[in-house]
Amino acid sequence: MKTTMKLLSISALALAASTLGAAAQEVSACLITKTDTNPFFVKMREGAEAKAEELGISLNSYAGKVDGDNETQVAAVETCIANGASGILITPSSTSAIVPVIEQARDAGILVIALDTPLDPIEAADMTFATDNYKAGVLIGQWAAAKLGDGAADARVGFLDLDVSQPTVGVLRDQGFMEGFGIDIKDPNQWGDEDDPRIAGHDVTQGNEEGGRKAMENLLASDPMINVVYTINEPAAAGAYEALKAIGRENDVLIVSVDGGCPGVQNIADGVIGATSQQYPLLMASKGIEAIAAYAKDGTKPEATEGKDFFDTGVALVTDQPADGVESISVEEGLNLCWG
Repeated sequence: MKTTMKLLSISALALAASTLGAAAQEVSACLITKTDTNPFFVKMREGAEAKAEELGISLNSYAGKVDGDNETQVAAVETCIANGASGILITPSSTSAIVPVIEQARDAGILVIALDTPLDPIEAADMTFATDNYKAGVLIGQWAAAKLGDGAADARVGFLDLDVSQPTVGVLRDQGFMEGFGIDIKDPNQWGDEDDPRIAGHDVTQGNEEGGRKAMENLLASDPMINVVYTINEPAAAGAYEALKAIGRENDVLIVSVDGGCPGVQNIADGVIGATSQQYPLLMASKGIEAIAAYAKDGTKPEATEGKDFFDTGVALVTDQPADGVESISVEEGLNLCWG
């Protein structure tokens, strides 16, 4: 009997140790996006969920109520810290205001990766997985200038930006477009200080269709001769198109954008957008989950792409009107790749 009890006791201890070991090794991750309605972030969540399931990682997802909702994102980070997450993937709404709570997460030993939108400063995250947003802007700027030809010299350009807080992603795309179009940039860390007479004005959209429509209406009210429109993303571009259509100008204004989602690429085929720079959010998120898994295993942190201060997940210009000197892919190719 004593021998039997001793064996049972040993077995019980072994089971308890095994259970504790499994609990200690459990890897959990948080995904925090700007919203949960923008198709871009929906695709990002799909990528994170699929990779987390594949790697056996527990994933909790959070999102702001609207683009620019820093308060909800701060609360989400605090929840992730309290829950002992192994890593956090975040698309920050306010790239500087979120930094203090991000520092708390890193101090707690949590790996923090910014997706799509770099923090300000970029070093506030362990790594950023993103499109080269500046290059994305340059590509659509170059394409617009090439399509206008000599007409680019006296174009009237309206800028539909993201938010008055000027998050890094919005600044990079805006300033990249200016360089590509041939507009002299002043402070590359902000938009609105340029003095090129071709700039008709800036307005903000919150990255959604309704915001794009209202911003376009505002700019047209101040300058009805706008013939080129830069948009922060494709929902904003769709809204701009509706505002132009309402006054019968949908066919004589060139709209360019960034994102490359399936609806946005289809809008190129339908004549809504002239060209867009395609991103790959599913790849950003899946690579982010892989990085959290590696960090949880042995403390390895992701490294930046050579020559850059972030991990570049790629960008391609999509259009059905190729322009000389500007590398692009077709709408058909864009639809096959959209947000993969």
